[in-house]
Amino acid sequence: MNLDNQLIFFFSALGAFNSTVLSIYFLLFAKSKSVSNYFLGGLLAVLSIRVWKSLFFYFNPQLSKIYLQIGLSACFFIGPFLYFYISSKSLGLKRVRNNFYIQFLILLVLTIITGVLYPYENYVDLWCDYFYRIINYQWLIYILLSAFLLKNVFLKIIRFKEKLNYSETWKVSVFFGVFVIWLAYFTANYTSYITGGFSFSFVFYLSGLLIFYKRNKEYVVSVKKEKYANVTIEEEKVTQYLKEIENVLETEKLFKNPNLTLVTLAQKINIRQQLLSQLLNNNLNKSFSQFINEYRIEEAKKLLKTHPHLKVEVIAEECGYNSKSTFYTAFKKITNTTPVKYVKGE
Repeated sequence: MNLDNQLIFFFSALGAFNSTVLSIYFLLFAKSKSVSNYFLGGLLAVLSIRVWKSLFFYFNPQLSKIYLQIGLSACFFIGPFLYFYISSKSLGLKRVRNNFYIQFLILLVLTIITGVLYPYENYVDLWCDYFYRIINYQWLIYILLSAFLLKNVFLKIIRFKEKLNYSETWKVSVFFGVFVIWLAYFTANYTSYITGGFSFSFVFYLSGLLIFYKRNKEYVVSVKKEKYANVTIEEEKVTQYLKEIENVLETEKLFKNPNLTLVTLAQKINIRQQLLSQLLNNNLNKSFSQFINEYRIEEAKKLLKTHPHLKVEVIAEECGYNSKSTFYTAFKKITNTTPVKYVKGE
């Protein structure tokens, strides 16, 4: 392999290697055991498999056909993992999880049956022509479904009036990253097969820089808190703001989002985060986390009464908690009892 090819392989493999490491982290070692992290880990895993297969085949056309079959089969799951990652950050977790299990199982069975009945080694033309097209168009359909879920975020970008929060930046970065990679592979016949690997490395690091910048910016803003000790909010304004907050939390169920922040809620009701913090602390005598926890625990109490047979872990996730222990702590602090005793009426 000459120097040019070595450089091409290195830069193409760089993103795939880091993506593989990140997928293992999100699937096995992330502190937050949230459903969205598992979907993101799965997405990075199947993308990595696809890119590794492309790299090895580009530099070794004699690569065993079984690896080619595995690489193409992985593409069948990229779209679903993208869609359900976006869904888990936007919709109710229980519904998303159940739909994912059903669709994933169907796709897995279909992939295995197809691979056994029509192995790549014996049906090269079938895989390169028909199956390749089916996989790419299926991938595209899930991209379009994901775009529909992000329509409100896209409107923010188009209007330039509202800034994206950290969670929205994550979702948009992942979406456009997957779309660019799909486009690279879809147009590979007119460019080069290796563009998929290059595109993956490019969007991987670009997305990482964007997310890091957004997180760092929000952190700096939160550190520079505006002093408001001697400033009071008019009583009329307090009533108005509280109604807006209650309306947003009740209608959009924002408290179910485990990544909800003071900044996000302030942007939703179009006020400064310092003003919202002052409103909660001075007028309600509550911290932001305490305020949101009360909404989450009220929702948990409803679920415990209406669905007493649901596992506590499921209820915790449904109400916006990343872990059972955090849910238990918040529940006991607010109700002075445990979820189990609450159900029993003790």
